Amino acid sequence: MVTTVPISNLLILNIVLKRTYFTMLARRKSSVDVPPPQCPLSECLAVIGGQWTPNIIWHLSGGPRRFSELKDDVVGISSKMLTVRLKKLEAEGIVHREVMPTSPPTVEYSLTELGQELKPAIEAIVDVGHRLKLWRQGKGKA
Repeated sequence: MVTTVPISNLLILNIVLKRTYFTMLARRKSSVDVPPPQCPLSECLAVIGGQWTPNIIWHLSGGPRRFSELKDDVVGISSKMLTVRLKKLEAEGIVHREVMPTSPPTVEYSLTELGQELKPAIEAIVDVGHRLKLWRQGKGKA
């Protein structure tokens, strides 16, 4: 014999079961210290978190570069986006912009001391990226 149960009763039963399941799990407290109001990690990631920013810092870590050289180095970036990123990095004290007294004027960009301090972080990210790439290839993923 088949008993029909109204759909509304099944929905209520489903909701009750889900609530019961989730309430049975104890909520764990974080073992990490609460970050300060101006979290240093957030501050750093706000600087290097842009799509092209790590690439620009990477290429400037080798020494001063002119705009056209950077545009060629960072494959796929538009002139407008490179200009926007360089202005932002200059305003944040990461990049130094120097206008050379030539005709026509030439502009060179280089990392400031603060910008140089980002180099080990970028290198660490690159190293992990290489390992992730190898791991994915080993797992048969593209």
